[in-house]
Amino acid sequence: MDKDAVLKILNRIMELELAGVVRYTHYALMVYGYNRIPIVDWLQKQAEEGLVHARQAGELVTWLGGHPSLGIGPLLETHTHDIGDIMRESLAHEVEALQAYYELLALAKDKDVRLEEYARNMIAQETAHQDEVNKMLRKPGQTDAFSATGR
Repeated sequence: MDKDAVLKILNRIMELELAGVVRYTHYALMVYGYNRIPIVDWLQKQAEEGLVHARQAGELVTWLGGHPSLGIGPLLETHTHDIGDIMRESLAHEVEALQAYYELLALAKDKDVRLEEYARNMIAQETAHQDEVNKMLRKPGQTDAFSATGR
């Protein structure tokens, strides 16, 4: 197993998850309207989950003898704060995180059971999260949100 490559991707995962914490915290502050309370609650839970995921990645970094990054992933936003825009930004962020977990899985597959199982578990969680956001964005009759956004 290429330990340096594994440490690099784990630090990238940690940075992406920390960016998610900031992003979801910001989004929760920017929600207005009739459905504010349940949406804010959901966004805050996503921020808390991102922190847990960042800690898990950081623990793996240190267990492998590496140094956890102090960096944070990209924090881009549309600045419109429309719920649909927030969800689409969230979906794009989750796609990037999912890709990083797949990269980790490829590096660990058949080489380190702990890392492989961690990656598989995170892929399952991130995929479920993407499915949930996709479902939130769908209109009646659509099969997925990507068909509406052109992604």
